[in-house]
Amino acid sequence: MSAIHIDIAAKTYPAQSGSPAQEIFRDFRLDVAKGEFLALLGPSGLGKTTLLNIVAGLDTDYRGAVRFEPPLPRVAYAFQNPRLLPWRTVLENVALVLPADAAGGEAARAVLEEVGIADLAGAYPERLSLGQQRRVALARAFAVAPDILLMDEPFTSLDEATSRRLRDLLRRLLAKRPATVMFVTHDEREADELANRVVRLEGTPVRVASDVRAEPAPLSRP
Repeated sequence: MSAIHIDIAAKTYPAQSGSPAQEIFRDFRLDVAKGEFLALLGPSGLGKTTLLNIVAGLDTDYRGAVRFEPPLPRVAYAFQNPRLLPWRTVLENVALVLPADAAGGEAARAVLEEVGIADLAGAYPERLSLGQQRRVALARAFAVAPDILLMDEPFTSLDEATSRRLRDLLRRLLAKRPATVMFVTHDEREADELANRVVRLEGTPVRVASDVRAEPAPLSRP
């Protein structure tokens, strides 16, 4: 696991199609402790995904710095869209992030077993329900044994029963494979159930409106 120290002096969306440039972050600071599950709440379009992309190193067009302690952590990112390659099987999608050898294949099978879809290892994404695709995305994220797990509304567009099962699965995976988590959601109930810290963002440029400690709901029996 790794702590995260975010210091964004300035981040601006460039002008497009006649719209002026928009300053998203200015003098924004946020620290995430090692092993913390931090939920980020805020309106759509505020900049929450941009913040995750900056932490992940996918967006470098900003002034400031992101530091990890200890440095060089393994980072996994579960996107809002599962982003599975349609021409690869479930097993191959998970194995993509692992060494291309027998050990990597075995590790991929093991994590598919953990998320409950080992029987679909040979299936292609088009055959899967959205809930099953999100299980594959979880398997791929945990396959690398991440120190830091970034999650951008990973359970959106699911019915409540499926979402609840996946939230429970996420908590069981983290109990076995601890990581520092930054979790973007619009659902306050989801944040309250999962997180031990909830940060609400608002405004342009973005600021922290509230930052509270939380007590996650008890984990039910499998």
